[in-house]
Amino acid sequence: MNSMLEAAKGLSRNPLGIIALFIVLVYGFAALVTGLSDGLGPYERLPLIYFLVLFPVLVLGVFAWLVSNHANKLYGPGDFKDEGNFVRLNEQTLSHVSANLALATAASQNAPGTQQEIAREVSRTIDQLRDNPTAKRNDRPSILWVDDNPSNNTLIVEAFETLGINVVLALSTKEALNTIHHSPRFSAIISDMGRKEGAEEGYILLKALRGEGDATPFFIYASSGSARHHHMALERGAQGSTNDPNVLFREVMAALRQG
Repeated sequence: MNSMLEAAKGLSRNPLGIIALFIVLVYGFAALVTGLSDGLGPYERLPLIYFLVLFPVLVLGVFAWLVSNHANKLYGPGDFKDEGNFVRLNEQTLSHVSANLALATAASQNAPGTQQEIAREVSRTIDQLRDNPTAKRNDRPSILWVDDNPSNNTLIVEAFETLGINVVLALSTKEALNTIHHSPRFSAIISDMGRKEGAEEGYILLKALRGEGDATPFFIYASSGSARHHHMALERGAQGSTNDPNVLFREVMAALRQG
C-alpha cells in the first residue's frame, strides 16, 4: 500500500500522471464491481462489460488527440533532467511571456523606447531565456515582490508564473520581513521604492536584510530609471534598479540562473 501511495504521489506531479491515475481508478472500480458483485444480473453486468471493452479505446483516442494538439502541456518542468529542454519545448509558454512583457513595457509610462525598441528588447529577453534557461532545480524558485499597489505588476507577475516561478506578494516592509523570516529562502526580492510607510521604503527593506546578513538578490522596480538611482541602489547592496518591466524581468531571470 505504501509503495502504491508513493507511486500515486509521483504521478500527481504532472498532467499526464493525473490522467493515468484517473484511468486506473475508474477502470479498477469498474472491474471490481463487475467481478465481485454476485447480486448483479446479466442485464446489469452487460453495460459494465461494454464499458470495460470500450473504455480503453476511448482513452486511446483522447490520448492521441492530446499528444497531437497539446503535447507541450502534458509535462511539467520536473519531468526534464535539464529544465532548458522544457523551456525550449514550450514555445507557447515563451510566446505568452513575450506578450506579457510587451504589454507591461508598453503600458508603463516610465519605460523608455518606441514600440519598435520595446519589441526588440522583449525579443532579446526571450532569446536569452531560450538559450540560457534557469538552472537545474527540483523545487520551484520563489520571488518575493513588495509593493503596496500589486495590481500595477500583474503582467510581469504572470510572466514569471508562466515559467513556473512562484511569486509571493507583500504590501509593506513589515509584512515583507515577516514573510522572509517565516518562509523558505527566496530566490530573489523585488521592491518598489516609495510606499505608504515612507518615500524610501525600498532602501529601508534592503538595509534591514543586508544588516541581517541576507544576501538574496534584491531589485528595485520604481518610477525612476535614472543612472544615479541605479548606482545608489548598487551602493546599498541591490543588484539593480529600473523602471523598465523588460529590464527587470531579464535581470531577475539572470539572477535565478546564477542561483
